[in-house]
Amino acid sequence: MSIWTRHFAMGAALIIAAGIAAPASAQTKLKWAHVYEISEPYHNEALWAADEIKKRTNGRYEIAVFPASQLGNENQINEGLGLGTVDIIYTGTSFAGSIHKPLAISGAPFMMRDFDHWKAYRDSKLFRDISKGYEDKTRHKIEALTYYGERMVTANKEIKKPEDMKGMKLRVPPAPLYLMLAKSVGANATPIAFAEVYLALQQGTVDGQENPLPTILAKKFYEVNKNISLTGHMTDSLITLASPGTWKRDATACPIRH
Repeated sequence: MSIWTRHFAMGAALIIAAGIAAPASAQTKLKWAHVYEISEPYHNEALWAADEIKKRTNGRYEIAVFPASQLGNENQINEGLGLGTVDIIYTGTSFAGSIHKPLAISGAPFMMRDFDHWKAYRDSKLFRDISKGYEDKTRHKIEALTYYGERMVTANKEIKKPEDMKGMKLRVPPAPLYLMLAKSVGANATPIAFAEVYLALQQGTVDGQENPLPTILAKKFYEVNKNISLTGHMTDSLITLASPGTWKRDATACPIRH
């Protein structure tokens, strides 16, 4: 069972009584958007959660999950959360950090020593305080911090030291910390939406990209880059966010309160 599943299961268990005791009402349909492939655990766990919520609220809430950038790239689904066009999203800390800078700190290069260090941060008062600052500013609700993994570089040449990346056209997500990383090693940062990275590598628009190994596997970047360098330069996280409207629903009925 994944970290996210364990976290969510605890919250979902608390809605059983509400799902049974609350009076019948019209069905509420919610949209959950993310940029990850259907083969990745983030999507599978979102489907599990949607199914559990529907069952435990006697069908009063139905959540449609839209993977693989179907409702937009990461910046667009963040905007959609505020506009009310989506209700729940996964997003990287660096994207949320563009609104509230402290939230991005855990994704800075070499900020985390290892997985245990990441877990300690997730469970810390520091993370709760930073989350509150983000929530106060946006009115969005942070539901969970999920381990995304250590980011590695793929390219058509070996990367053994930072200098090997000088002049390289490196695809990075369009968020400040990634742009800073590329600049720090002398690479030419090329922000490209996640859904377009494979084609950009295939056509030579960029020389390489960086992501955790499970993502490299799911997106098949190994087909268009022959080398994977285990740089572990960032320990990245995803945040599960609920829109203000979704979070403010009646406390006895909202399926994602805990």
